[in-house]
Amino acid sequence: MTSTKKSTGEIEVSPDSRILAIDIGGTGLKAAVLSFDGELLTERARIETPHPTTKEALSDALMKLVEPLPGYELVSVGFPGVVRNGKILTAPNLGTDELKGFDLAGELEKRFSRPVRVINDADMQGFGAIEGKGLEMVITLGTGFGSALFMEGELTPHLEIAHLPFRKDQTFDEQVGDKARKKIGRKRWNRRVRRAIDFLRTLTHFDKLYIGGGNASRINFKLDPDVQTISNECGVRGGAWLWHKR
Repeated sequence: MTSTKKSTGEIEVSPDSRILAIDIGGTGLKAAVLSFDGELLTERARIETPHPTTKEALSDALMKLVEPLPGYELVSVGFPGVVRNGKILTAPNLGTDELKGFDLAGELEKRFSRPVRVINDADMQGFGAIEGKGLEMVITLGTGFGSALFMEGELTPHLEIAHLPFRKDQTFDEQVGDKARKKIGRKRWNRRVRRAIDFLRTLTHFDKLYIGGGNASRINFKLDPDVQTISNECGVRGGAWLWHKR
């Protein structure tokens, strides 16, 4: 049985459903088709993120991104900002003024003719990384700084930690984002990342911290046993879990 929409508006899924997972980043758009259990059935496709990122430009780019990928019944999207009910509330690294209020899920449902679910990109990456034990935190080090929290495998309400004060009257985004890394160099950036981990440990008392994103591989200090880096594949793999009953 493939995915069908009931008269109540609910979406019925099955273990045979294939999921198109899209990871929207500040510099790149990535996508792959997954099994219901999160196994990659295709290689990840990638194209550059359009700038300026208008509603139309983003939607057109996503259509181009998925053109070479085979059939799927469901669509999951990770977006770098606050998302609620499929609509974008903030887009700090793409342009909040342009994208705020954009019903991304609704637009993609029209274009793909498939059910679509959209959540924050760090939240989606977290679904692909966590073990489902205790308080687990995921951060992403890329164009900006992303974060997600899970308790016993359940996603907690999204908090934009990226835009909280961190040090020297600057936010996490400003202190450990990609612009800062390029400006201050790898050595100083790593010191900031270490300090950020200590800050987050005090803030959340996490049982496990996972670090993803394009700059996770640039960490050059020894991580504590309860901290580990994760593959960027988690950014798309997590899309499978948006369709599991929770």
